[in-house]
Amino acid sequence: MKYWALGMFFLLALAITGRMFGQTQPPPTNSRFESDTTRVMSFNIRYGTASDGENRWELRRDWVVETIQARQPDLLGTQETLKFQKEFLDAHLTQYGSWGVGRDDGEQSGEMTALWYRQERFEKIDGGHFWLSEQPDRPGSVSWDSALTRMASWVKLRDLRNPEARPILFLNTHFDHRGEKARQESARLIRKKAREWGELCDLVITGDFNAGQDDDPYQILFENDSPAVKPESGETHSWRLLDSYRVVHPIRKSDEGTFSGFAAERTSGPRIDWIAVSNQWRVIDSGIDRTSRDGRTPSDHFPVYSDLERLPR
Repeated sequence: MKYWALGMFFLLALAITGRMFGQTQPPPTNSRFESDTTRVMSFNIRYGTASDGENRWELRRDWVVETIQARQPDLLGTQETLKFQKEFLDAHLTQYGSWGVGRDDGEQSGEMTALWYRQERFEKIDGGHFWLSEQPDRPGSVSWDSALTRMASWVKLRDLRNPEARPILFLNTHFDHRGEKARQESARLIRKKAREWGELCDLVITGDFNAGQDDDPYQILFENDSPAVKPESGETHSWRLLDSYRVVHPIRKSDEGTFSGFAAERTSGPRIDWIAVSNQWRVIDSGIDRTSRDGRTPSDHFPVYSDLERLPR
């Protein structure tokens, strides 16, 4: 009995000492971050100087952050992001690195196709921007029938969880809302660059494409290449981009619309926000985030998301 009492006293002393010195049990781990799955999110956050009344930026900005944090993306692409909006997101998404410039001058003026990447998971090894025009290296350039300056931003990332794997090329863009030819040529330009990058990188492309599945930009971006020959081996392969949402949801439905106009019930219309991936990825899940409160949404677009896993090479 004496030894039992002594043992209980010893265990109690250890427990008290642990509390004194902060030696508590670690919190449960987040299993999603332990896996090799990469979660991607695309979100048109609506430019912050719009005259949106009760939906204006300062009344919904915290909700935008909460919507992003609830989805916990590893890669996030945003559209219509002005400098002060990017700064607000940077201040609240502290676990992310970001990349973006203004479309008007390649610096701070105009909307950005800003993107974020989770820093504990990815290391940025390169990055750049180009304009959706006949002079893609010229900041602010406009071509075809585009109503506004349009651009794309990209980063090349090393996956710190798998540093020997091929880099990830993450690109974010926003197509013109009026110019039909501009959208077609923008899709051709991005596909051309993706085709070049796809030889060395695994691709993820996010954006507001202002086009639906029946429109030419979709057909151009997702057309299947005929088999090509790898020069180093003589083997044939077929390279293509995949619509991650359609991989998971092969049957089209009437409630796939991604432009909400701030109204939660507005789920019809075309799906104009896409996440495209090269066929080195397996698409685990993909969907449209229908977050709402009192019939309203945090932006005039529903965000879209996909969970991806690399295929073995």
